[in-house]
Amino acid sequence: MALRRRPALALLLLLRGCLIGAVNLKSSNRNPVVQEYESVELSCIITDSQTNDPRIEWKKIQDEQTTYVFFDNKIQGDLAGRAELLGKTSLKIWNVTRTDSALYRCEVVARHDRKEIDEIVIELTVQVKPVPPVCRVPRAVPVGKAATLTCQEGEGYPRPHYSWYRDDVPLPTDSRANPRFRNSSFLFSPDTGTLVFSAIHKEDSGQYYCIASNDAGSARCEEQDMEVYDLNIGGIIGGVLVVLTVLALITVGICCAYRRGYFINNKQNGESYKNPGKPDGVNYIRTDEEEAVLQGRKASL
Repeated sequence: MALRRRPALALLLLLRGCLIGAVNLKSSNRNPVVQEYESVELSCIITDSQTNDPRIEWKKIQDEQTTYVFFDNKIQGDLAGRAELLGKTSLKIWNVTRTDSALYRCEVVARHDRKEIDEIVIELTVQVKPVPPVCRVPRAVPVGKAATLTCQEGEGYPRPHYSWYRDDVPLPTDSRANPRFRNSSFLFSPDTGTLVFSAIHKEDSGQYYCIASNDAGSARCEEQDMEVYDLNIGGIIGGVLVVLTVLALITVGICCAYRRGYFINNKQNGESYKNPGKPDGVNYIRTDEEEAVLQGRKASL
């Protein structure tokens, strides 16, 4: 019996030696999610290796670029001063920011193992709470006209979803889907934050605000009033008639002034600029020579 057990024991030892001779890695969480400004641990654990002092490297892969995070036994790049190695291989980051969202590759080189290299990739997602969105609400809209309300937020990650409220009551995505809003005609997109009224009603007047939210939190804009007013057709027609009446009176007045000669100049009165009239109140006195010449002309006639 002892002789029969020896080949089986030798095979077991051989298989065990093969397993131990290959470095292997695992992670307790390959997709960690953390909010901005918190800390996170990127788990990388050596499960099998016979090398006492393997070489550890961490690399960051972002926007198709690869940079060192841990190399030559020290933290590199933008994580210097806010990261450290835990348990030989895991990486802990403090005060994470949105720029830390990326793929991180843990690489281990065990030169005494039969399989010397192994690696594992961890995807880190840093969530960012939305900031108060920018809301645009028209102040006044006539009954029956179209109206568009917009809500935009550009900081939150993942990309936030939007919800609109009127007088603190949430609006559905389609007014036809809720009997409470049967007198309204609007459509709302939670992805874009756009609220569109195809034909606005008096009941749509009120205070509107929007909330942007994601897994990290939410934020809202200030309330804004929208007034829906009746279009006074009679008043508009009356105003147009008043303007036309004033224009007619002005035209008649100008015609009367022309007829009475208020716009006729001195040339049209027969006065010539070549023969100006003598000034009133001036007596012209002839000399003796001029008087003799004048008398001679009269005698010849």
